[in-house]
This record gives sequence, C-alpha cells and structure tokens, in this order.
Amino acid sequence: MSLAPARPAVVGIENARRLPRVALLLFCAAYVLPGLFGRDPWKNADITAFGFMASLARGDSSWLDPRLGGLAADGGLLPYWVGALAIQALGPVLGAPLAARLPFALMLLGVLALSWYACYHLARTEAAQPVSLPFGGGASPVDYSRAVADGAVLALIASLGLLQLGHETTPELVQLFGVSLLLYALAACPFRGWAPRVAVLVALPVVAASGAPLLAAALGAAAVVLCLRSSYAPTRGFAAWAAVSTLLAALILLGLGAGSSRLEPYRSVDEALSTLRLLAWFTWPCLPLALLTLWRWRAQIDKRHIAVPLLGVLIVLAAFLAARGSDRTLLLALPGLAVLAAFALPTLKRAFTAAVDWFSVFFFSVSALVIWVIYLAMQTGWPSQPAANVRRLAPGFLPAFSPVELAVGALATVAWLGLVRWRVGRHQHPLWKSMVLPASGVALCWTLLMSLWLPLLDHARSHRPLVQRIEPHIVAGRCIWAPGAPKSLVAALEHARSERVYALDESAARACATRLQVRSRLAHRDRADRIGPGWEFVARAQHPSDRDGWVLVYRRSASSP
Repeated sequence: MSLAPARPAVVGIENARRLPRVALLLFCAAYVLPGLFGRDPWKNADITAFGFMASLARGDSSWLDPRLGGLAADGGLLPYWVGALAIQALGPVLGAPLAARLPFALMLLGVLALSWYACYHLARTEAAQPVSLPFGGGASPVDYSRAVADGAVLALIASLGLLQLGHETTPELVQLFGVSLLLYALAACPFRGWAPRVAVLVALPVVAASGAPLLAAALGAAAVVLCLRSSYAPTRGFAAWAAVSTLLAALILLGLGAGSSRLEPYRSVDEALSTLRLLAWFTWPCLPLALLTLWRWRAQIDKRHIAVPLLGVLIVLAAFLAARGSDRTLLLALPGLAVLAAFALPTLKRAFTAAVDWFSVFFFSVSALVIWVIYLAMQTGWPSQPAANVRRLAPGFLPAFSPVELAVGALATVAWLGLVRWRVGRHQHPLWKSMVLPASGVALCWTLLMSLWLPLLDHARSHRPLVQRIEPHIVAGRCIWAPGAPKSLVAALEHARSERVYALDESAARACATRLQVRSRLAHRDRADRIGPGWEFVARAQHPSDRDGWVLVYRRSASSP
C-alpha cells in the first residue's frame, strides 16, 4: 500500500479566517476605480485602441475592418467592438473616453473575481487541503479554501505588471479576461454544472477574437489534455467542452492568422537579459511565491491545484519568450501565477512573512512620501529642487489645486496607516496576512498617482499638449493629411477635432488643407522643399515630454490646385 504524498500546509482555525467581504470589495474598488475618471487616453496603445473604437462609433470605418486615418487595426475585432458599443450607448452622457473605459474596468473586476473562484475551487480538492491535525482544531475545507482564494486576489492586486496595463482600454485586457475565464472553467468543472461549460465556450473564442488566436489554440489543446488525464470523472467529461472551444479558437485562427503571436529571435544578449529583468519585476511578488509553491508542493505537482494554473502559465511564458519579451503577452500569466502564489501562503514561515511586511511598510511608505513631497512642490514651489525637476521634465505644465484630488490622496494615506497599524499587531493569524501590505501598498501608490499626480501624468503621457500646440495652425473645416504619423497621434487629433485625419490614402487627402510631418530631432529643420511643391511651412511643434521628435505643420499654398 503506497502512502499519499505529504501535504506541506498545516492550517488551524485561526489561520483560515477569511478576509471580511467588505474589506475585500474595498481592496478591489481602490484598485480598479483610480484612473477610471478624469483622464485622457494615454499614449501609445491606450489612445490608439480608443481611436479605433471612436472611429467605429462615429461610423468612419467598417465594423469588419476598423480603420484609423486609413490605417488598419492590429489584432482582433472584439475589443474595438466592445469599446465602440459603449461609446455609442454612454458616450453622449459620460464622454467617449470614460464610456470606452467602463467595460474594460468591469473586465478587470471580472479578472479579480474569476481568480478568486478559480483558486477557491482548486483549494477545495482533496490534494490541496492542509494536513489534518491529530487532536482537532484544523481548518474546515470551505474556510481554508476561502482564505487561500483571498490570498490569490491580494497577490494579483500586488502584481506590478497588472497596474498600468490593467487600467488601459487595450485588447490585452480582453485577452486577460478570457484567460481568467478558462482558468475558472478548468478549476470549477468538477464542482459546478453549466457555469464552467459556458465559461470555457466563451473563454478561448474571446482570447482568439482579441488578437491572440494562436495562443488560444495552444491553451485549448493543453486544457483538453489536462482534462483527459484527470482523476475526476466530471473533469474527463469536460474535455469535450474544452475541445469545442478549442475548435472555435482554431477557426478564428484560420480566419485571422496568428495575430500578435509570432516568433521573433533575440538580437543580442542584452536583449535576452532585458527580457529576464522584465519577467522579474513584472511578475513581482507572484513569481517568487509561485516558485516556492512548486518547491513546497513538488510531491503533488500533477494534482489539479498545481497542474491547472501551472500549465497555463508555462504556455504564456513560452509565448512571452518567443515574442522577444512582450510585456503585454506576459500580462496573461498573472492570474495563474497569483493562484499558484496563494498555495505558498499556508507554508510560509513567520520570519519570511515578517520580512515581507517590513519591506512593504518601508518601500510603499517611502514611495507615498515621495509622491506627497513632489505634489507639495508642484503646488507651492517648495521644496525647490523637486519643483525645478517637474518644470524641467514637464515644461509648460501649470499645476492647479483640486480639493477632491487632495481629499482622495489624504483618505488613501490614512487608510494605509490604519492597515499598517493593524498588520503590525501581534494577534493577526490569517494565512493571507502577508499579502495585505503588498496589495494595499500598490493600491495606495496607484491612488496617489491617479489623484495628486493625475494632471502632471496627463500632461506627460497624453497627446493633448501636442495637439494644443498644433491646433492654432490647422485650417478649420478641412481634413488633415498626416502621412507616416503614428496611430496614436492620428487618434488624438481625431478625438480633439472634428476634422478627418488621413495617414495613408493620398488620393483622399487631396482635399486637405493642412499637412503634418513627423520628424526626428536631427531632421527637424526640414522645409516644404523636402515634401514637394504646393505646401508652405507654417510651424513645428513638440510634445513637452518628447525631446527627440517634432511635428512639422504645412498649409496648402495659394498656387496649389
């Protein structure tokens, strides 16, 4: 008779206390809501995706072939459809940028919720349960599973890579939602009826239709194999549903091609090392904890609670390395890494959790202090050196005081101090406790940046300052020709003005009275003789935070036909 593999988790009743639901919801709200309101779309991917959505909503391009200034969209159609429908429904009331952002914010909430439920169902399996204590006092399976799932959500919120990319209106967030749906479906299929089946049928087509059909097909094939090899009879029957979803993703792959999933060789050793550095900070703190999980649970690496998230993570990491270190591909590994990281929490030693707590207190407190000091310098001019740095790095920025922004920043800081005081108490035993300060520290800094620093970041990261410098030289009521301009600039111009912008079609641009040429710093002295007859040089403009590029503005000369 063979003995079952040892389980490394020893969890008492006090350790399995769940995070209060109100507190968990507040964590999620503090993470998702900042950055949703009161800002422009940022360059480059954020404003580009928004530009395609707005173009569809205005009827300037076909829904089957989204165009921006004549340039075709990258990736799948689904994200642009979602944003365009939101703009049409809510844009007249909320404004186009906020309307487009809302469904993506809901998807981010969905990612957090699906990660919780996936981890909960995986923790319910027998192999994932902690060791039974000989004299009682052990945690119940449900309480233990809830506590581990709470830790997974906190670990996902603490992930540095999710912070900015998770708050953009880009196709990668829709892909992330689809990957989370697949993770939930595979985790819940032994315990639930129709919900996992519907989830898996939606998950892979969503990933494929959002620009990653090859990755969706690979995840689907892995899901089928995983289901067929399961010891759970309901999971083996679930393979048929996963196969149907994989077939749908494969059909989209045949229709769209490989999308953004393409092999790109590394051009140098430095580039390979840069990819590894990106992997290290982007996945912090999930990756170190996930590796610890693989070591502590190494005797059960083929069990569902390890195999399900691990297989998805390995496929995404392979795609990440093949794509020469694309952070937007790596984003899709975060839900699986967070679930794996959660199973390390019941095995952590007290010294390790104490080190995590004190590092978090020091790092995020210092970060918040820096944000506050620079905010004070922007508003008052003191301290003088930070104020001078702001003027040098963001020329032309004029700070304006907002009591709402100040109140939000102050409230977030007080909440952080309260959490630190709670955490350093000596009687806190829940197994998710070591993730509270990293998650709340990330939420604190994000909230401060999206309140105290939001005008400065908007000035530096949006195209609005550049468009404002160009606008006085544009002939009103006539289209703009911008050959070779980046999609982000085309999107910003069309969003700020009612004139059409053409970046590709020269024949359609013959009616345009304004021409824009993007030039590097070395070529900024170009004049009309470099672009052909019929154009008069008017002005050149530069984004305040871009020292290398110029936009040259021309008007049609009076002699031009």
